[in-house]
Amino acid sequence: MANGTVRMHDARTGLPMPRIDAPFALRVARAAYRGPSVSVASVVLARRASTEFHGKLPVWRVEFKDAEATRVFVSPENGRIVGVRTGTWRLYDFFWGLHIMDWKNHENFNTPWMMAFAAGGLALAVAGVVLLYMRWPRRRRRKVQGVRDVAA
Repeated sequence: MANGTVRMHDARTGLPMPRIDAPFALRVARAAYRGPSVSVASVVLARRASTEFHGKLPVWRVEFKDAEATRVFVSPENGRIVGVRTGTWRLYDFFWGLHIMDWKNHENFNTPWMMAFAAGGLALAVAGVVLLYMRWPRRRRRKVQGVRDVAA
């Protein structure tokens, strides 16, 4: 479409297809799943944002019963996979949230905590440069004063 949206059309008739339903979302997710053959725990139309998925809602969430607790998110508008989350991804996302100091959504790196630590780091760097300059050995010119013989 001209506005950038994608819609599915029936190949025989050319008519727009209705929104994707749960069985179709399950078929899409199973076709994309690359792990060992496992059963599906649930297929749910998620209507609220979660820590795992922040894309356009609603979205079909297909959860597999595997060791990684894999979840595949399928768009109900066009049947595209818009996200895949596994246990490894959740572990990475947890540490990413710690790294950027955004403990809620794990996306915003402009948090007050991050700004405070950045300002503190900048202040320490400037203080280090000032201290380095102050301690740098300088060539001192000796003033030539008359030669004095000190008798012992």
